[in-house]
Amino acid sequence: MDARANVSAARGIFGQLCPRCRAGRIFRSSIFRGFPKMHECCPVCGLKFEREEGYFLGAMYISYGLALIAITVVAGLLWAFTRWSIEKTVVRSVLLFVPLAPTLTLFSRVLWIYLDRSIDPE
Repeated sequence: MDARANVSAARGIFGQLCPRCRAGRIFRSSIFRGFPKMHECCPVCGLKFEREEGYFLGAMYISYGLALIAITVVAGLLWAFTRWSIEKTVVRSVLLFVPLAPTLTLFSRVLWIYLDRSIDPE
């Protein structure tokens, strides 16, 4: 548990580290390099990441919210620089977002695990 004292929650989230020990990795490889597989349990402390069937349903809501924010920001930037019609701007911002969707989905899982562990540690 000494490693947890040296790693902040934000660094643990972006490093995809276990919320309990902040030493073990949640995914076998980085989510920013492709579509990795999750460990069932933390390789260091043994924390089970998926507590029950359907556990990551909450991560879907986080992913949806983050996707809306990202698409809105991209659409706002596109509209500010190009002054295209709103329909054209929205369609293009969604198309620009699509390649980022898998990464955002996995990142929302990490956020969900951290949120769940902060509300209900055991």
